[in-house]
Formats: sequence, C-alpha cells, structure tokens
Amino acid sequence: MKISAKGRYGLAAMAFLARIGQANSPTTILTISENLGISKIYLEQVFSLLKHARLVTSSKGSQGGYHLARAAQEITAWDVLAAIELPLTEKAGPATGDAQEDLEQALASCVYDPLDAAIRKSLQGVNLCAILEEADRQKSKENIMYFI
Repeated sequence: MKISAKGRYGLAAMAFLARIGQANSPTTILTISENLGISKIYLEQVFSLLKHARLVTSSKGSQGGYHLARAAQEITAWDVLAAIELPLTEKAGPATGDAQEDLEQALASCVYDPLDAAIRKSLQGVNLCAILEEADRQKSKENIMYFI
C-alpha cells in the first residue's frame, strides 16, 4: 500500500487541526497551509473530501474555518485515509487467469485478504491523539541537550 501525497497531507492537516482546534475557534485553510507548508489550493481539495466524509465541519464568514467533527481520539488514520484515498484497499485483477481459479482464490485467502485486514487494523489502531502524542515525544527528543 502506498499513501499518496494527498493522503499524507490529509493526515498532517487533521493532526494539526486536532492540535490547534482545541481552542474551539475555527481554523482556516490558510492557517493550516502556512503552518504545514502545503498549498492552500491542494488543502481545499483535501478538506472537501474530509467534509464529505463528515470528519470536519466548516463555518463560513470572516471568523470561519474548520473544526473536527468528532473528538480527536475518535478519528483514526483509517478514517482520514479512507476519506481521501479511494479505494484504500484495492482489489487487483486476477494474477493467474481463469484457468487457475483455485490458485487465485488461494492467493486471495492467504495473501491479499490478510494483508488488507492487517492494514485496516493497523490504521484503525492509530487516532489523531496518538499522532499528536508521538509528535510531542519526537519534539522532546529534539530538545534534549547533551553536555560533555
């Protein structure tokens, strides 16, 4: 599985929104764009998909912007990527042709289906809060000073 740039940007934007959105004021795409260094136009496309999936809500006007639709601990990486990466786990065409249907079913049963299930389980096990906690751990590692 390869996560596209759009998927990676979506995850980063949602994590940023979870971090900054705790103040309960809407966050604009421009703010997200400037802080993450991602094109505003590209983020508009991403947020359109996230809104359609009901992961974010928007408010219009001069004080408008985006909020998470649910608590950060309730939104998983799977939710975000499933909204952006269509389809997230794609069924490939047969590898063996019609003459070897038993082999094709064995491949699906032993390889493809378990792989799809493992990807889904892994991504469903990571929520936005976990991403922010890891970001904080990474930041604290950078701030450690070593003295000799």
